[in-house]
Amino acid sequence: MRQFHFIRSNTFLWALAVAAAFALFVVGLFAFIYWKIDDYLIVRSDRMITTQIDFLARLPSARRVNAITDHLEQDSRGVQYAGLFDAAGARLAGNIQRVPQELELDGVVQGVRLDRITQSIDHDPVVRAAARRLEGGAILVMGRNVDETREISSVVGQALALGLLPAFCLCLLAGACLSIRAQRRVEEVNQRVRRIVAGDLRERLPQDNVDDPFARLAGIVNGMLDEMETMINALTGVGNDIAHDLRTPLTRARLALERGRTHAATLEQLHEVVDKAVAGIDQSLAIVTALLRLAEIENNRRMAGFGDVALDEILREVCDVYEPIAEDKNVALGVAIDRKVQVWGDRDLLFETVANLVDNAVKFTPAGGMVRLELVSTDKTAFVRVSDTGPGINEQEREAVLRRFYRSDKMRHTPGVGLGLSLVAAIVKLHGFRLIIYPPPGGRVEILVSTGAKGPRPSTSPNRASREA
Repeated sequence: MRQFHFIRSNTFLWALAVAAAFALFVVGLFAFIYWKIDDYLIVRSDRMITTQIDFLARLPSARRVNAITDHLEQDSRGVQYAGLFDAAGARLAGNIQRVPQELELDGVVQGVRLDRITQSIDHDPVVRAAARRLEGGAILVMGRNVDETREISSVVGQALALGLLPAFCLCLLAGACLSIRAQRRVEEVNQRVRRIVAGDLRERLPQDNVDDPFARLAGIVNGMLDEMETMINALTGVGNDIAHDLRTPLTRARLALERGRTHAATLEQLHEVVDKAVAGIDQSLAIVTALLRLAEIENNRRMAGFGDVALDEILREVCDVYEPIAEDKNVALGVAIDRKVQVWGDRDLLFETVANLVDNAVKFTPAGGMVRLELVSTDKTAFVRVSDTGPGINEQEREAVLRRFYRSDKMRHTPGVGLGLSLVAAIVKLHGFRLIIYPPPGGRVEILVSTGAKGPRPSTSPNRASREA
């Protein structure tokens, strides 16, 4: 019974409805054709009868009998009627027994029943006839059997049966094929979705190389699954990373307090111990605050503060803030802006994004190096570029640096919790921009900003954007 489930599918029912509508349309079309042909044949017969009766009426009385006889002898199909009667109604010539009482003698063609002298058919034919009273009182009757329309109706009916039945069956067959094909695709999707629900996140929906709604939907769902797989893989070790990063400062704070309680002999020593403990707790709170902020940004809860932002002013402010820090480290910090740029976004978040990038650049650039902050714009796009003469981010770490708590070997001994670039990636994605990380030599990170329309736009994930560089 499973193979007949397609009969109850919407595709097959729609195909059946279309086939029924097509059949009704064809029946109506053939009925219209039959009606037009029947009307045409009757009009043509009436015109022919009028011409014949006018011609015979103009002939001399001595020639009418021979003309009627010749007219009937030439009728090989037996559809012509003709009769000549005297004033009393007695038949003088022709194949009509008598003049019908209902037939008007004004020459107008009408439908009547005429009795032939020799009845050659077993039913009353449909006859169109006209009668006219001639000079001297004689009556001339001319008619024609228009029963040909019955033959036409038979031909039309046969053509309708021969053409409509195969077409109706073809529609049903097409509906069955489409229904079975759709049912197979849905069943395959169901099986793959069950595997995805069971935990196989590498499974994807079938996607053909055709441009149909189902393929487009499968592409969208597969893209969503790609994002989910990336996020879940990124979050797999977040719990351990959080525990590890929080354990270190909390352990230090506990050890400092414990040693202070045991060894602190003066108020200054106790203050020093408390300061160390407070620093450890502050570091733990910074981690928690950064995680909460990252979750807030990724959940799109900061879009209420969006508005027009002067991007060039943000770059100048960041440069002013980090210029003293760069001077202390003997690093040259410069900014280059070609023109003013207005974007749609959250000013605080964009300031934090640029500040994080500059902070990383200054932090990892050796003494005597240089950090450059640039804003290059066109009519609809702008690039915020942060470049430095530091070691940069190699090819293998371009995706890893965007994960939470990731710290490479060269970053182990630098202050931080490994959430700076994760925040940058989340803010860039929230605004619909693109983050591009370039390989060494030197460090170079760019944010592709769209200035042509207001509001955040869908964009590729930061991980994927970094791979496009």
